[in-house]
Amino acid sequence: MRLSGEQYPGSAFKIYMASVFFEIKDICKSFGEVKAVNHVSMTIEPGEVRALVGENGAGKSTLVEILNGNYRMDSGSVLIDGKEVHITNPKIAADYGISIIFQELNLVDGLSVGENIFAGRLSQKGKLIQWDDVYKKAEELLSRIGFQTDVKTEVGSLSIAGKQMVEIAKALSYDARIILMDEPSATLTQQELKKLFSIIKDLKSRDIAVIYISHRLEEIFEICDTVSVMRDGCMIDTKKISEVTRDEVVEMMVGREVSQTYPRREHKIGNVILEVKDLQQKNKNAKVNFNLRAGEVLGIAGLVGSGRTETMRALFAVDYLSGGDVYIKGKRINIHSPKDAKKAGIAFLTEDRKKEGLALEYTVKSNIVMANLEKCAKFGFMMSGAENSIAGKYIRLIKIKTPSPKQKVLHLSGGNQQKTVVAKWLNADSDVIIMDEPTRGIDVGAKLEIYELINKLADEGKGIIFISSELPEVLGMSDRILVMKNDAIVGELSGTDISAVNVMKYAL
Repeated sequence: MRLSGEQYPGSAFKIYMASVFFEIKDICKSFGEVKAVNHVSMTIEPGEVRALVGENGAGKSTLVEILNGNYRMDSGSVLIDGKEVHITNPKIAADYGISIIFQELNLVDGLSVGENIFAGRLSQKGKLIQWDDVYKKAEELLSRIGFQTDVKTEVGSLSIAGKQMVEIAKALSYDARIILMDEPSATLTQQELKKLFSIIKDLKSRDIAVIYISHRLEEIFEICDTVSVMRDGCMIDTKKISEVTRDEVVEMMVGREVSQTYPRREHKIGNVILEVKDLQQKNKNAKVNFNLRAGEVLGIAGLVGSGRTETMRALFAVDYLSGGDVYIKGKRINIHSPKDAKKAGIAFLTEDRKKEGLALEYTVKSNIVMANLEKCAKFGFMMSGAENSIAGKYIRLIKIKTPSPKQKVLHLSGGNQQKTVVAKWLNADSDVIIMDEPTRGIDVGAKLEIYELINKLADEGKGIIFISSELPEVLGMSDRILVMKNDAIVGELSGTDISAVNVMKYAL
């Protein structure tokens, strides 16, 4: 049995692993003056499930891109079975048994499951593709991971979970020895997550290693053997899961002690600022009634498909209404479009920030001012000075990490993209702020900053509607909780009645 030691920068912790087959040594990568990856080392043994965690911008994604061959490292080395390898593109990575499943799945919706699994490697006899062989092998791979679907069906017709199963089958088709999963659970239901964990355990039993990247620490402690923490491009430490607590992992990630996961404060609740009566979505029978008070954080809970997001999209007129009345500060308003909702003082932070919340190819400055262009315009012309002043104000206020207001939002981390969406709606001077999954896909440190911002807005008298699939988050941040099921509100909780048991009693 071969033993290999590794010492992590900034840590006195030393571990020894048996049968190390994958090792990275002293990897560095800079973009201009920014050191994205700074002397990072790590070893993995067969069948190990290693968590890789860190705040957005910690260097995780850059490291993954290096291992996939999309980025060239400035210095350092990658060793497989003790021999140095040079990974210059994704095909070479795959040839060495390294497969990566990105959060943005790399599949072609218009092609079949079988075609996606063997893309670029379809069985041929002469110039003819052997489709029977392609589909037979695809079925065998899907059977290995317990996923049943017609391999001739188009991938675009599958759920996100189904597409992930196809990605895993594709990884196995390369005889992968190590699979990197980047935020694999971001859009999965609990049942789908259990299935994913079952597959990971099966991979582990086959001596296939997994590097699991996630911001959801509860998953890390359930499925992983070890955890490596990155911060500011450096590898801070590696620990066995059994020897570390959640709070210790968080503190390593953010570089400071974190005293409270959900820093909810007692808010001074004022008068009703939003009242919704008999709100009915198009082609739905349920009618929704609720109100929101100034300074209140109103949580909306419910299982996936309960109608939380759909109800708020209808309120903001993103989707069509069949009927209902909306009152802002006692005055009935007509909302036929998002423009009407915005004019009435309602803001909507959509759950899909990339597709609906941001213009990714535009600058941070442009995104911040776009919800209230009137502030920056004079006689129909945009005033550059006003744009810069407003953007600078919100960049400082909510600590958006960007080299410049002129930086494209596309190049920001997930947490800073989310902050840019928040800044856009703060600039709109809205009294009612709907936040749909505001912390999805962002790290612990950024989550804490979003929570503090929610508290600050409530203290200023704003009314916050807070939707989250993470029940502890809703419980921890809300003054009052509405529980939804089948597009209707089925329960309301406040004070000492707020508990996970009571939420689930109504939700189920």
